[in-house]
Amino acid sequence: MAPMIQDDPQTDLTNKIVSKTSTVSNKADSNEEARLQEIASKRLINYGTKFEKDIIVHTSGLYVQNAAGHKVLDWTSGQMSCLVGHGHPEIVQTITEHATNLDHLFSGMLSPPVLRLADRLTSVLPEGLDRAFFLSTGGESNEAAIKMAKVFTGKFEIVGLGASWHGVTAQALGTQYHFGRKGQGPLMPGMHMLPPPNAYRSIFRNADGSYDWEKELDYGWSLIDRASCGSLAACIVECIQSSAGMHVLPEGYLKALKKHCEQRDMLLIVDEAQTGIGRCGDLFASVNFEGVVPDILTLSKTLGNGLPLSAVVTSDKIEKVCAENNFCFYTTHVNDPLPAAVGDKVLEIVLRDNLVENSRARGKQLKEGLLRLKARYGCIGDVRGRGLMCGVEIVGNRDKKSPANELAASVSNKMYELGLWANLSSHASFAGVFRIAPPIVITAKQIDAGLTIMEEAFRVTQGTMPLY
Repeated sequence: MAPMIQDDPQTDLTNKIVSKTSTVSNKADSNEEARLQEIASKRLINYGTKFEKDIIVHTSGLYVQNAAGHKVLDWTSGQMSCLVGHGHPEIVQTITEHATNLDHLFSGMLSPPVLRLADRLTSVLPEGLDRAFFLSTGGESNEAAIKMAKVFTGKFEIVGLGASWHGVTAQALGTQYHFGRKGQGPLMPGMHMLPPPNAYRSIFRNADGSYDWEKELDYGWSLIDRASCGSLAACIVECIQSSAGMHVLPEGYLKALKKHCEQRDMLLIVDEAQTGIGRCGDLFASVNFEGVVPDILTLSKTLGNGLPLSAVVTSDKIEKVCAENNFCFYTTHVNDPLPAAVGDKVLEIVLRDNLVENSRARGKQLKEGLLRLKARYGCIGDVRGRGLMCGVEIVGNRDKKSPANELAASVSNKMYELGLWANLSSHASFAGVFRIAPPIVITAKQIDAGLTIMEEAFRVTQGTMPLY
């Protein structure tokens, strides 16, 4: 069956650029937007991000629309989550049916959606990832995985990668070295950091200038061995460090990391919140691309297509030992039927409609288009990614790799004005990177439309350093 692709029924984005027209709000729309913004400024708590200027009132397929009627291609899938698009009719039907008949249960009760999802998920994973349970967020699943590793090993030290992002709960935050660590006193004890695998900026170089990730990784472990008190339990890692600016683990890195863990009797936890379920052109980046079976795999974001759903998957052996040692992660929404039904439907759609293959093909098209832009504009320092998960880093000077956050913001604003949303990460540790991760139902036409918008934004923004 062909992928269920959702084209925009109304707007040809390429013509929109050429004619330089956009949806103009009427006075009533503007008044409503202003009223909503006033409520936001008075009533919302800031939770660590600046709020975007627009109030989004509608989503459909690959598009989001603000209160004034401005419609844009969503190239971040919401918060990197709407894998099969906003408002997918089968997802809507699944939510409706389970909201009506089987929504939420006592946490010790089981239901068919939970059992179906556990069976479908583990059936597409290799031996060693045999059992699963389901929670609400990625941070929660990583918290559970870290606790499971501690209970299984009887040890407590956890290793994370520099610039990682695993969540904001205590143990997940302790292994997170990108943002959110300051202002709250001591963090969880026993946490250690490996150098961030940043091929573009790392100081570890071979004689020919290429990235020497093996020396960097070995050096990082030598520091951890000296700092450790002898209780190393696990290492947690993302296959692509998204919050760090879409940095892909070098080929061979994950296998080497697994060896380091095995040498120290540690578990390897792989966090595939964003890379899982086909996003990177493979069903799972760790297992299907890298050929590494984690001791514990965590999923979230893409599994629920935007609904709060996450998973922890591990082996029969680890589950058995943890159960014997009274592992507990009992929450209000553990194994809830409604989100589990959605996760099961997401997996069904991805496998049935060959969306992994679509992600691989459209990802190739996307990356080729971004590399063409790099050849045309000197402000693009690096293009990186895998499948439909790409990063575009904006710099003021290619040789010096100097950050250019103001220029990146100007390009971002123009892109949004022309009809494309691609999240610009402007935090100091990002150095101005567009994080691009559209729904994997995206069509070739929609990729071309987005690339056309990007090129126009670079063309009309001052300081982008045209090379033609």
